[in-house]
Amino acid sequence: MVERDEARLLDFNVSRRAFLGASAGLTFAITLGLGGAGGARKAHAAGGAHALNAYVSIEPNGTIRIQAPAPEMGQGVMTGLPLIVAEELDADWSRVVVEQSPIAPAYHHPIFKAQYVVASISTLGYFMPLRVAGAQARRVLIDAVAEKWGVPAAELATEPSTVVHAASGRKISYGEVAAFAKPPAHPPKIDPAKDLKPGDRFRLIGRPVERVDVVAKSTGRAAYGIDARVPGMAYATLVRAPVRGSGPMSANADAVRKLPGVVDVVMLGHGVAVVADTFAAALKARRQLKVEWKKGLPGDAIDTDRDLEKYLADGRDMKHTGVVFHSAGDAAGAIKGAARVMVGEYLSDHVYHAQMEPMNSTASVRPDGVDIWVGTQAPTRTTLDVAAALGIGADKVHVHQHFLGGGFGRRATVEASVDAALIAKAVGRPVKLVLSREDDLAAGTFRPMTTQRIEAGLDASGRIVGWRQRVVGELVGDFVYQPGYVEKSKNRDVIFMSGAMLPYYEKVANVQSEHVREPERTRVAAWRGIGSGYTKFAIESMIDEIAHAQKADPLAYRLSLTDHPRARRVLEKVAEMSGWGKQRASGTALGLAFAEYGLFAPKIGSLVAAVAEISVDRRSGRIRVHNYWAAADAGLVVNPAGFQAQMESAIVWGLSSALKEQVTMTNGVVQQSNFHEYNILRMSEVPAIHVEILRGPPPPTMVGELGVPSAAPAIANAFFALTGKRLRHVPFTPARVQAALKA
Repeated sequence: MVERDEARLLDFNVSRRAFLGASAGLTFAITLGLGGAGGARKAHAAGGAHALNAYVSIEPNGTIRIQAPAPEMGQGVMTGLPLIVAEELDADWSRVVVEQSPIAPAYHHPIFKAQYVVASISTLGYFMPLRVAGAQARRVLIDAVAEKWGVPAAELATEPSTVVHAASGRKISYGEVAAFAKPPAHPPKIDPAKDLKPGDRFRLIGRPVERVDVVAKSTGRAAYGIDARVPGMAYATLVRAPVRGSGPMSANADAVRKLPGVVDVVMLGHGVAVVADTFAAALKARRQLKVEWKKGLPGDAIDTDRDLEKYLADGRDMKHTGVVFHSAGDAAGAIKGAARVMVGEYLSDHVYHAQMEPMNSTASVRPDGVDIWVGTQAPTRTTLDVAAALGIGADKVHVHQHFLGGGFGRRATVEASVDAALIAKAVGRPVKLVLSREDDLAAGTFRPMTTQRIEAGLDASGRIVGWRQRVVGELVGDFVYQPGYVEKSKNRDVIFMSGAMLPYYEKVANVQSEHVREPERTRVAAWRGIGSGYTKFAIESMIDEIAHAQKADPLAYRLSLTDHPRARRVLEKVAEMSGWGKQRASGTALGLAFAEYGLFAPKIGSLVAAVAEISVDRRSGRIRVHNYWAAADAGLVVNPAGFQAQMESAIVWGLSSALKEQVTMTNGVVQQSNFHEYNILRMSEVPAIHVEILRGPPPPTMVGELGVPSAAPAIANAFFALTGKRLRHVPFTPARVQAALKA
């Protein structure tokens, strides 16, 4: 890795005036056209003449500073997004320094209209605006040189960080241009069809680039939210009500306040915070805290085993109407007239995000404003929700974005920052709030528990003529965003139901998926892969069942369902990679699964086909995955090294949730407390992972969650190939494996 100014590269606390560059150099006041220049000026009025939000600045020494607008939580956007700007700018990447952008409208994601990292769409959403930003900056450089040299701009070209006039042989570095160039009042107009590079001229996009955050993270210099330090701050921890909607009725607050080092005990509407001079003192006092919670809430009756039985019954009862999520043709009519109907039922438990960095936020609340130091997936929402909680204007809240020690959807909600601000205001001094693992798990925001019922109507030849999938579980969208969100989305809970369609099995003409809604009682939220983690388990397990019922090869059967070239390509590639159809070693077998991932438009999403090779210890009931092959197509690949890492990460995530992870509740209370009870995949259990990246044309599509949906069905289908038995309940715990073997 080329040496860079590490301090500035990873400085999340650059002042507004320093950011806008009062020193010599060229700052390009370029916005994405989403917040508008007015919003940018309002956010950075202290910048004087450089009042717009800048994406690119070039110093006379040739250093190019590029702002990264999205939070970095290990997915690589702090490298990938600036790389897009650098490509169109024609920058020498070794001269680029990446900085975390401020929180301001000019950096809003084009889809979310906020700085918000979820759904694996940061690169897809920012791709064209950032290309335009880079091209605008390059155009300004060319125009400045054309004016100085007295030559037509059309005669000038660029090489890495250099403007070139071929006719005269003259060259000038970007740093030299920055010494005399003046940014225009308005960014130059860029026609994407004419003024952006064709893909065959990319120098940076599509080539492996080392992530800019690796050195600092490897050496301990990276600043995570939990690393924030503020003079005079106290430490707090919080116990949240165990049941959704509950709160404290009473607590032994007076007794806890007398404990050594305790500053105060703060009663909030949804929990109780212990504030102390040290975190150790806060945790010790927390263990002495006793809270009586409000009772009589729907969540008090949650019992996961009993609730799953109810979910199954509701899925079977066609009088229990579901909300249609996707429909094509006449699924009900086709199933009714089918020669044969096959039915499959599949279950999935709640799962916890298990992010390594404990939930935390540091807040300083003053009469003139609020500062929040946090690693969050939702910096804009942090600003808005903290302001609302304190009853102040959003312009009074300044969020300092830090690295995230794992997000996966858990840090898409911002209650830690809201709580930190409320506690800081109550005690009159800055407060760092850190949840213990036990308190985070007890009040976690889980992927919803589900049951699914799939009915497939077959004609006399075994062809699927009708498909109906009923997914039973609680709403997610209303809890993650606000009550009424799903209704405004035409009653389609995209988070819950994602993946519940067959866009690439296009030869199945009559398809319907329904959400059978259960009462909202649990804290349910987005979790890596969101609904696709369980909907694709059911779909791909059912497709495998149908293939075997027809005595067809599972690969050949899937290929018979699609003529789509991208789908066929990933299926055929993973078959080649895994040696599908070849004799395996005794005691192992292969299972195949296919999935698309595209939250908003599946047909322009990403595709993956995967094969798992497993063995089973019949005595213990433990499944061992020995090899896992995946062929992935996510369109244009911005950074292949990042793509590879993301796929491997998501595959491990999917394998862990398929084999081990589960949250259970009794009387509304989570029964797991820490990692000795909430099991995750260990390093020694990770298989050899083989990923093949199949490159395609622009745009770049989703990568961060692409490896998750195929893991559970690939294992389940391999289990059937090995044992002749079906696994229908995720996770595949030893007890469930043994029960399946005995069935």
